[in-house]
Amino acid sequence: MSRWRKMQQKGLAKSELNAYGLCAYDTVWTVAHSIDKYIKDGNNFTFSLSGKLNDTKTSQLHLEKLKVFDGGAILLEHIMNTSFSGLTGQVRFGSDRNIVTSGYDVINIDKMAVHTVGYWSDIFGFSVSPRETLRGTKKSHSELDQKLGSVTWPGGKTERPRGWVIADDERPLKVGVPHRASFVEFVMELNGTHKIVGYCIDVFTEALKFIPYNVPYRFEFFGDGQSNPNYNDLVKMVADNVFDTAVGDIAIVKNRTEMVDFSQPYVMTGLVIVAPIHNTKSSAWVFLKPFTTDMWCMTAGGFFIIAVVIWILEHRVNDAFRGPPRRQLVTMVMFSFSTLFKTNQEVTVSSLGRMVMVVWLFLLMVITSSYTANLTSILTVQQLSSPVTGIDSLIANRWPIGYQVGSFAYGPDNGGVAAIVDELTYVELFLSKRTDFGIIGQPFTKSGWGFAFQRGSVLADDMSTAILKLAETGKLQEIHARWFCKMGCPGQRRAKSEPDQLHLASFWGLYLLCGVITLAALLVFMLRMVRQYVRYRYRQRQMKLHRPSSSVRTTTSCSQVIFNFFDFIDEKEEAIKNMFMQCEINPVPETPTSSTT
Repeated sequence: MSRWRKMQQKGLAKSELNAYGLCAYDTVWTVAHSIDKYIKDGNNFTFSLSGKLNDTKTSQLHLEKLKVFDGGAILLEHIMNTSFSGLTGQVRFGSDRNIVTSGYDVINIDKMAVHTVGYWSDIFGFSVSPRETLRGTKKSHSELDQKLGSVTWPGGKTERPRGWVIADDERPLKVGVPHRASFVEFVMELNGTHKIVGYCIDVFTEALKFIPYNVPYRFEFFGDGQSNPNYNDLVKMVADNVFDTAVGDIAIVKNRTEMVDFSQPYVMTGLVIVAPIHNTKSSAWVFLKPFTTDMWCMTAGGFFIIAVVIWILEHRVNDAFRGPPRRQLVTMVMFSFSTLFKTNQEVTVSSLGRMVMVVWLFLLMVITSSYTANLTSILTVQQLSSPVTGIDSLIANRWPIGYQVGSFAYGPDNGGVAAIVDELTYVELFLSKRTDFGIIGQPFTKSGWGFAFQRGSVLADDMSTAILKLAETGKLQEIHARWFCKMGCPGQRRAKSEPDQLHLASFWGLYLLCGVITLAALLVFMLRMVRQYVRYRYRQRQMKLHRPSSSVRTTTSCSQVIFNFFDFIDEKEEAIKNMFMQCEINPVPETPTSSTT
């Protein structure tokens, strides 16, 4: 520092000095001292050919003719032993041949003027106090308040920069943005103020807040605003260094990724179908919609069959199922349908009747639960319908399909198109203003929008990280909602078909189980009746044979047998049992074959 002050006293202006000049001065001074010492020691300057260079094969340089200094080792030793006070401080070298220093002055050069903002030493680290004032203290550099004075950064700014500079105010980042004719909400000029706004712009500016360095930028329109520009040309202009980056509704597709680097997608999109829709009006017969016609017929038939089977199984043993024919018919029908509400006044008595009822009630429980759930869905969910069901229906019916530059219409009968196929984000923006259209089905392609950067741009990676942070903080979703959910998020207003009706195929297993058990119970009952009827007819014949006035009919017609059988079934079970008990108490006497007097 003494040399520095002497130079100041001699009038050497600070603006003419810099750190490199000071180091160069001390370097020359070191070499000069060493050469002077070399000469004073009586050494001569001699040169000789080098054996290493003689074997060098060159065509034009002729390195083999060069000579080397013979006293290089001695001169190097003098240089390593140098010790003096230079402009940058004490100059001396350590055993590792590196300069040994006790510290540095930290200077700030602003407009060619040098200002000392602090000091650094290998003992105390950074400090605003000179090294001389810290000598003798026992504090280490980790315990000191390592601060520097105020610094003026490049550009005249006093605030600390966030990192390395990719652009500056004099040469800001040139950002190409599409000048669209439709869907201008993505990128547009605000009322002739030359201010660029839009959904894509909001995402870009919010993402820049997470970039760890300052990025000055300037938007430049691409296109005339009379028609939508060619986005492949916009991306190519980034690759050709016309633009540093491109911001807008730029889809990430294969041919574009071969020209530029894209950031992380900030919105996921894909091709969807949008078509006119209308609300389904509720009708007085809406309660019939949960089941198909086949299902209703099968269910009604099941009630009738169960009514007949239960009457057959209970008629002989249950007084509730006996009486005049009209009363029995009413009881049979009411019992069957009242099982739907589990309010039967009559109870089953026979074991076969109870078995059939258990299976039938289980079937009813499943059917009623399914019916209730489907009817609730029909009544509570707003149904949006459209004749278009998907891309296959458009192709099969040969209906006109529109794209973005076309116009929306209500169908091909009155001209126009039946549906529009476009990217989901465009459709969502359109649906944010129209409630009479809806999305049909799900996206049938997947893609995303991103920002385009030149190949190898560090900003592409940093922007990807910033977009991920936007998504994590919820800011990305907030921007999306601000632009696309002005009349409710259109993603929730998709055209839906009518709820699937419940088909017979969904319950055929239950119906089969119920039918098999019912048929088995009826078969067991009929076998028991036939067996009892045979025993009954046998007893009747035995009793008639032993009556004196009885006459035996030798033949009986088939119709008479069937009629008698149904008469037998109509009898109460208790009466038949009593008849069998009487026959056992009063057996029929045997007829004598001979007699003696």
